[in-house]
Amino acid sequence: MGLILSISRNIHKAYLRTVNKNYSIEGLKGFDLKGKTLGVIGTGRIGSHVVRMASGFEMNILAYDCRQNKELKGMCKYVSMDKLLKDSDIITLHVPYCPENHHLIGSNEFGKMKRGAIVINTSRGPIVNTKTMLSALKSGKIGGAGIDVLEGEELIKEEKELLHDVKKLDLKKMRQLALDHELLNDEKVVFTPHIAFYSQEAVMRILEVTIENLIAFGKNKPINIIGW
Repeated sequence: MGLILSISRNIHKAYLRTVNKNYSIEGLKGFDLKGKTLGVIGTGRIGSHVVRMASGFEMNILAYDCRQNKELKGMCKYVSMDKLLKDSDIITLHVPYCPENHHLIGSNEFGKMKRGAIVINTSRGPIVNTKTMLSALKSGKIGGAGIDVLEGEELIKEEKELLHDVKKLDLKKMRQLALDHELLNDEKVVFTPHIAFYSQEAVMRILEVTIENLIAFGKNKPINIIGW
């Protein structure tokens, strides 16, 4: 929701202007979330929280998931992927990464979106094809992107090491690194360095659940078992 608000009200652009002592509001007109359609792809624990928060903003909410969450009845409408892409003003991704979800959002999916739609990705980088996202941004097909993850984020973190060790240079990796840099330099993109989960309370919950899992496993009564 932070990324959505940052883009919808041009908060990031306004901040960068004020840093440079520019207080003009020209080109900073945003839009209200009330009445807009939010498309939520993946309604597990995280996606379902987004649905609840978005309902507080009085948004119309469409959802797509292979398993429907009955607890969200009345708050969102489950539709096909195609309809979600076609009708949503903002699309937010909350799916796990697996081979089936690699480049879940690519040229075909961007082509089905509303012109000027906004895409939010806080799941995993490879869910979205970076190259086609760049093309969609440049053509104006999508109006902006809020991303907490990158397809090649590990390359950004290891960039100095990669550039100073010729043996580690890989043409495919370098192309991805270049694409990532181009994406991050687009003024229509708001990027955070994989911190969507990172709050004091969330870190404590992770520790508590980990301890509970270890204790239960030691008693031969495993909990929080994930099935596919």
